[in-house]
Amino acid sequence: MTIDAALHGALTGAFTRPAPKSAGAQVRYLVRQHGGTRAVAALLGVSQRTVERYVRDQTKRPRAGLAEKTTAEVRHRWQPQVPARARARKAAPATEGLTIDVRARFGFTAAPGTTDDARTRHLPLALPPHQAARLLDAQAAGATDRELQRTAGDVLGEVYFRDGGQRAQGLDVELTDIERIAFEL
Repeated sequence: MTIDAALHGALTGAFTRPAPKSAGAQVRYLVRQHGGTRAVAALLGVSQRTVERYVRDQTKRPRAGLAEKTTAEVRHRWQPQVPARARARKAAPATEGLTIDVRARFGFTAAPGTTDDARTRHLPLALPPHQAARLLDAQAAGATDRELQRTAGDVLGEVYFRDGGQRAQGLDVELTDIERIAFEL
């Protein structure tokens, strides 16, 4: 998984309302999206009358194939609201910060004679708001995944390895070989 995809997933999870669950609610959503029952009937491969029954909650349990098809179509079209996305993106760096859970190889550039050889580590950390802002700003600016990886290495170096400037001065951290990465707001 890329850092960009992991950041996007965290933001999506923070602002997306759950999709409709019941068959009637799903069909009503599709009818609103397509502007009528005839288009939804053609999309699902059923009669217009069948769609109307679901809209009025006269039929509540679709057959297995129709249930899967309806759920897939709703999932495909379900979009988060743009204002909620902006609020979540703004709140993370301003007040809440991000939680990162990463398993990757960390390499170091440090003073000669140190024993900081590159090795795989698992780091679950809470990033402070100003460090979260660095990652989110880089993503918003359209940084490549390599640039995001470099920024994440800098952020993790500052927060974890240098402990906010309290230790390991001059230690540069390189993040490579990401096995798993996840962010949470």
